[in-house]
Amino acid sequence: MIFKQIRSGGDRNFSYLVSSQDKQAACVIDPSPDPGKVIEVIKAEGIIVGYLINTHLHYDHSGGNDAIKKEYEKNGLFTVNTSREDLATDGMTISLKEVSLKIIKTPGHTSDSICVLAGNRLITGDTLFVGKIGGTYSRHDAEEEFNSLKKLTDLPPSTEVWPGHDYGEKPSSTIKYEIENNPFLKRLGDFKDFLWLKQNWAAYKIEHGIA
Repeated sequence: MIFKQIRSGGDRNFSYLVSSQDKQAACVIDPSPDPGKVIEVIKAEGIIVGYLINTHLHYDHSGGNDAIKKEYEKNGLFTVNTSREDLATDGMTISLKEVSLKIIKTPGHTSDSICVLAGNRLITGDTLFVGKIGGTYSRHDAEEEFNSLKKLTDLPPSTEVWPGHDYGEKPSSTIKYEIENNPFLKRLGDFKDFLWLKQNWAAYKIEHGIA
């Protein structure tokens, strides 16, 4: 498997490129806000792209879709998300030759949020960052996010976490690291405690010296 994390502008956004080892089957994940940087990497590597996945449809993750479609529509590009075009269902798998991508629905930050498991690498969009989590807009959203994060903590501890933004102290981590260090994941035993932290996150960050 070829795996590339690409800095793509915006608010410290990451895009991802996952390909079979022979470069003949590949997927772009969240190609924005600057899809040109993603296209540069694809061309430099000589990779053939056949899939486009959005972890959710906020513009900073999906705004580059049209550029990717225009560039690779000759490949019969297949676009996967949960609100438009082709439906991403929980547990759905996409085959890139020897590479299998598994869709994990993780509503919370948005109702359409998904994570993508590529081998041992979990691309988490805005569901889980290094040491932090995605924002929510209601108690219901927070409860959905709480349950989605619990689902992710059931993955093997060695599973690598690759977020949609470079918001943490490093660009990636592991499920084990997040369980041990992420203050939100430490509170998955009690929703009220989890919700309290979300509601008091700004003050908590100042008190604990979190950037």
